Amino acid sequence: MERIVGREKELKELRKRYESESSEFVAIYGRRRVGKTFLIRNAFEQPFDFYLTGMANVGLKKQLANFHLSITRYDHSELIKEPADNWLKAFHQLSEVLEAQATDGKKQVIFLDELPWMDTPKSGFISALEYFWNSWASARSNILLIVCGSAASWMINKLIHNRGGLYNRITCRIKLEPFSLLECEQFFSRKNVEIGRFQIVQYYMAMGGIPFYLKEIDTSLSAAQNIQALFFETNGILYKEFDQLFRSLFANAEKHIAIIGALSQKSSGLTRTEIIEAIKLTGGGGITRILRELEESNFIRKYTAFGKKEKSSLYQLTDLYSLFYLKFIAKENFDGTYNWLQNLDNPKQRTWAGYAFEQVCLAHVAQIKQALGIGGVLTQVSAWLSGNDKQRAQVDLVIDRRDGVINLCEMKFSINPYTIDKKYADELRSKIGIFKSETNTRKAVYLTMITSFGLSRNMHANSLVQNDLSMDALFQ
Repeated sequence: MERIVGREKELKELRKRYESESSEFVAIYGRRRVGKTFLIRNAFEQPFDFYLTGMANVGLKKQLANFHLSITRYDHSELIKEPADNWLKAFHQLSEVLEAQATDGKKQVIFLDELPWMDTPKSGFISALEYFWNSWASARSNILLIVCGSAASWMINKLIHNRGGLYNRITCRIKLEPFSLLECEQFFSRKNVEIGRFQIVQYYMAMGGIPFYLKEIDTSLSAAQNIQALFFETNGILYKEFDQLFRSLFANAEKHIAIIGALSQKSSGLTRTEIIEAIKLTGGGGITRILRELEESNFIRKYTAFGKKEKSSLYQLTDLYSLFYLKFIAKENFDGTYNWLQNLDNPKQRTWAGYAFEQVCLAHVAQIKQALGIGGVLTQVSAWLSGNDKQRAQVDLVIDRRDGVINLCEMKFSINPYTIDKKYADELRSKIGIFKSETNTRKAVYLTMITSFGLSRNMHANSLVQNDLSMDALFQ
């Protein structure tokens, strides 16, 4: 079996639950293609005591037939003679088989994959799962029940935030995040392929740290060639991934897609009210639930600007694949003839690259803090927007430190060491001055530059910049 890359925190948590002295109910969720099933299949050295994968787009009868086929593989005592005709009986059969197989001191691992697919209309699946856990599994000390599924809206609303019989019953929830840059580097290294960090950053900017997407990269080609093949050729896996991605994750995904589209047009983000206006939503339309689902699935982030109150929170698109797709491939932007290789470094690509690199940095704030030597310092991370529309000053990453310092982080993508010229130096001085004036901060303000290859040292860099980080800092 292919060895797992990274995921140390998640593996540690799963081992902890396996070794606990009580039964555990673990729910794993996250966006499609992020590697949930692969994680569970590689987390344990021994085979599962029961494993079932739900079937897509079939009714109750076939789901129960699928359950029966699975349980017969584990029913060594041949206790189960007939398939169950409802989920309550099916879970009772499972408890009988597990009791017959139980061994003192050994945890029994049950893995139910694609759980949302099993919950067909009027099937009684959720109530049967509730009863199985509440009346049998939780009363024992040797059960590790792990469930996951690609339908994020179902996992979040019907399981994670369940208000019925499963309320507060889940003992561990794991939100599986995309790979970090370091994990991407380890992914390629595990395949005995050496890819430079600049190319890895370019891949991350276009597709994020999604393991399934990374597997499709042809390492004999450059990053630009791979982007052309994967995104712009009609048989490329990322050419038509967008609609499949959202419709597999969310029920009635049209509003989710509309919100993502609106956020892709405003790099600094939109307030809840602005989102409602942008997508012409009437009467709320479940906006709170939809925003929560998108945030829980790592498509957007919610943040409060520096010095502002919670009610003025902004939502920002953070899923890098969605950003790339909407900028270059969505119907309104792509006529079937765009060639990525022939348009390298044109204004549209430069604008996208600048914003995408900022999002890569924002996904690696912990690494930035480590590189600054403040990993152990209590901080608050935010963005800042000037209250004066005429000044239009903005900082996308503000690190407010308990030790009396504020880092204003400027993030710039370039193919060479970045040069601060006189014009940009004047902009930076003005921005720092406006920040100090509007916030009335008494803390020291350090300008921190985060660039692809570091700064080209000159009089402007030397006089303005306290911290100079290259992309290598993001790989810590």
